[in-house]
Amino acid sequence: MAANIAAQRIKREFKEVIRSEEVAKCAIKVELVGDSYTELRGEIGGPPDTPYEGGVFTLDIKIPDTYPFNPPKVRFVSKIWHPNISSVTGAICLDILQDQWAAAMTLRTVLLSLQALMASPEPDDPQDAVVAKQYKENLAIFERTARFWTSTYAGGPPADDDCSRKISRLMDMGVDRETACVALSTYNWDLERSTEQIFS
Repeated sequence: MAANIAAQRIKREFKEVIRSEEVAKCAIKVELVGDSYTELRGEIGGPPDTPYEGGVFTLDIKIPDTYPFNPPKVRFVSKIWHPNISSVTGAICLDILQDQWAAAMTLRTVLLSLQALMASPEPDDPQDAVVAKQYKENLAIFERTARFWTSTYAGGPPADDDCSRKISRLMDMGVDRETACVALSTYNWDLERSTEQIFS
């Protein structure tokens, strides 16, 4: 019975997202994975005037049988450099996906809230401590890194050549691209420190 309520409710919300002009303007999409309404794939366009602008970020959305009394489980599939989203797992720290969820909220609320979170990070309540530290201590480097990740993992505009060169240097030493990108991002694009960290 509960699963049935969840399915009916999500069908209605799914249509609401697909038909909403507001959502379309914000470059937000949602589609079914398979034919049940328990697994959805979301897409969020990076908000303008942020380092995520121009990127398209894919989300994995799982709808529990207890929906709408419990929130959907949402994570980023596209890698993203953001204080409130894990750069490793894509897990999200957002109150409405945890204890501040209310049954009146909808799929549309969730997607728009995630896009708002991308535009205004909350580094004091981080999901990714490394990113939050960089955001608080060196905003320019954070923005450069977030832009680079948007370009690399979310199809954003071409990234910083200097970052790409440093990644190539590490790859020439036999390091795989992903490891190189994470190390350099973590150590503020300091090639020496990143190299030491990888080979220590």
